[in-house]
Amino acid sequence: MALCYHRRMPDTTEKQDACPPVRARFARGLRLGLPIFLGYAPIGAAFGIVARSLGFSPFQAIVCSGTALAGAGQLIALQLIGSGATALAVVFTTAVVNLRYVLFGAAMSQHATGMPVRQQAFLAFTLTDETFAVNIDDNRRGHADFWSMAGVGVIAWSGWVAGTAAGAFAANAIGDPTRFGVQFAMPAMFTALLVAQAEDRRHVMTALVAAGFAVALMLSLPDPWYLILAPIGAATVATAVTR
Repeated sequence: MALCYHRRMPDTTEKQDACPPVRARFARGLRLGLPIFLGYAPIGAAFGIVARSLGFSPFQAIVCSGTALAGAGQLIALQLIGSGATALAVVFTTAVVNLRYVLFGAAMSQHATGMPVRQQAFLAFTLTDETFAVNIDDNRRGHADFWSMAGVGVIAWSGWVAGTAAGAFAANAIGDPTRFGVQFAMPAMFTALLVAQAEDRRHVMTALVAAGFAVALMLSLPDPWYLILAPIGAATVATAVTR
């Protein structure tokens, strides 16, 4: 998992260990996570605007994003609050929506073996759909370590919080954010991540099966459940077929 590698010195057959410094590894993670920053900023702004419309102060909206980092869960929570749902209903629904992070965490755990608990806790805090996709792909290529994954997490968190702050403070001037098409930012980012990681026919077929499951389950299950069951079903089918 480490970024250290062996390289041949000029004019010699000897190899020397090369390990980039922490700053370089962290900066590399920031570069990898820059597309996530660009995708999170407009969605975070939409969250800030909606939160203000429901009576949140700018400070409350920013603290919510800064301590949660759960985009879909936060937006669904706002929707429930706006519809007058009870606190218990909000907590339960957002917990169900975020159940997928249990699967993400289990997959990431094999790449965090031997890390101190504080480092594992930080990676868990910054774990989102997008940071998971980028870091898993980087681990698969053998380039990732804690500092590069931390860089991905930090810039993703910064984009979400900065977007929330911008939306919260400019809510009165922006008005309805959907007229700018910000709702398409998240699907566009997921599509870009899929294209970048689909390396063979198996990956493409798994994505298509997941899409098919999602459409079929969407017609019969409530909103959070089909989002959870579709990828589980697709991964199960892919594992059984390609074993």
